[in-house]
Amino acid sequence: MRSTEIASDEPTRLADIVAPMFSDQSGWTRQLRDGVKVELLAGADAQDDCAVFGVDGPMEIVLGSDYVRGPKFQLYELGHLSNYDIGYYLAMANLSDIAAMGALPIALLTVIRYPRSLPDVDFTALMEGIRDACSQVGAPNVGGDIGSAERIILSASAMGIVERGRSLLRTGARPGDRLCVTGPTGIAASAQRYFGGSGTDREKLPTAKEESLLSAWRRPQALVRHGRCLSTSGLVTSCQDTSDGLKAGVQSLAAASGVGFVVEESALPVADIVAEVAQLTGGDLTSVILGDSVDFQLVFTVTADGVPRLSKSFADAGLQLTEIGYATEEHAVCLRRADGRDEDLPGVPWRHAT
Repeated sequence: MRSTEIASDEPTRLADIVAPMFSDQSGWTRQLRDGVKVELLAGADAQDDCAVFGVDGPMEIVLGSDYVRGPKFQLYELGHLSNYDIGYYLAMANLSDIAAMGALPIALLTVIRYPRSLPDVDFTALMEGIRDACSQVGAPNVGGDIGSAERIILSASAMGIVERGRSLLRTGARPGDRLCVTGPTGIAASAQRYFGGSGTDREKLPTAKEESLLSAWRRPQALVRHGRCLSTSGLVTSCQDTSDGLKAGVQSLAAASGVGFVVEESALPVADIVAEVAQLTGGDLTSVILGDSVDFQLVFTVTADGVPRLSKSFADAGLQLTEIGYATEEHAVCLRRADGRDEDLPGVPWRHAT
């Protein structure tokens, strides 16, 4: 029996307490009187970005939920993010999970709790941020729960639909598949390094570059078009977003699919602003690219012979993808340096002790 005095860290609780509660959940079914059947295709036991329900007919229903820290964002406390920004972020963080499943978002439900002392103007800005983010992807905020609390609490649940059998899961990668990402990562982490650092005498970036850093937090984007392109291609074997960082994303795909990965350092896409901030702050560039950064890119695997076709589909749609490595039979996940040395992936993943 577990002692009531033990307070485990997050990964331990997930493994020892949460996972056993939801084991073997996928496959649950419910039959309606008229013969229509609902089946839980990917439940909490699958540990995907969202749950997936199959309903008799041509579509699957995708559901996901996420909480954000609201005013406890470091950049909010430093005055770089507004109430509008954190509302926008809440919506996009949830809609990104729908995009990572290859689904089309159709609705968002929100839980907005706030102290009674919160001015109307701040509450309005928060709600407008949610509304405008939903408008960006064409999925309305259809309600939820709004009321008072001791502090601002923000949570949401997103809903999407996808063609039957086309949900992008984390479990399908096979040895030889190519590992790809939709764009550069590390931008959100670089914003925290730059604005949250204690150094006051370092060189400052031009205002336009500072704004580009903050945009990762102020106006994140759910890559719905990218996800739909991946889903409809029929070539993608696994996928998730990089909201916990690229390293964590690759590790999650490896664990779920039972494969390993070699990530080619020379192939990683590098945003100029990330390289510039790493130099200014004395950070290791590769660690920043791979580490804990909420960039909402999609990291995915595709069959080796499917890469040219998928690349063409992306190019035709005005989108980009970058091949950064490949899946292996050996379960280790490593970084291949330019000189051919293999090392553990650098960077701090999200699974830190609390």
